[in-house]
Amino acid sequence: MWAAIGGTLLLQGGVLAWVGAALCVQLRLVCNLLDGMVAVEGGKGSPVGALYNEIPDRVADTAFLVPLGYAAGLPWLGWAAALAAMMTAYVRTFGGALGLAQDFGGVMAKQRRMAALTVALIAQAVEHALWGTRYSLLAAAWIIMAGSLLTVATRTLGIARRLKTQHLEAHHPEVRS
Repeated sequence: MWAAIGGTLLLQGGVLAWVGAALCVQLRLVCNLLDGMVAVEGGKGSPVGALYNEIPDRVADTAFLVPLGYAAGLPWLGWAAALAAMMTAYVRTFGGALGLAQDFGGVMAKQRRMAALTVALIAQAVEHALWGTRYSLLAAAWIIMAGSLLTVATRTLGIARRLKTQHLEAHHPEVRS
């Protein structure tokens, strides 16, 4: 819900809309955090909890990042940022499907994407009030897209390294230190 409202505000533009969109980014993260705390700490988790946690996160990323591209004047860049963000989650969960611990790190993991977007929206509100330009949004879209692709690469390389280590340890137990 917060992502849809935030994405709409981002598209609407204007100082108050961008500040409101930044607030929506943070409210999305708070809701995500509270949901996880209730599930884990409160013992309310279910067999399908991970599924219902992941899918809305991907929708929320898209609801923020696609409008970011349109607001920055490069719609394709918003779509590319959203796709790259989705790839970070895909690679993480694929590593988990291979039996490895999921890697939530990287230069542009979800919290960092949302932090970059929040900072850009606040900067954009100031920039727009002073100069009427949209460079903050454009910079954020590029940074999120490129950082997400770097995160995909580092996670993929990490998975490959861990799989090779597992293979070596399974076939050459004397290699263990």
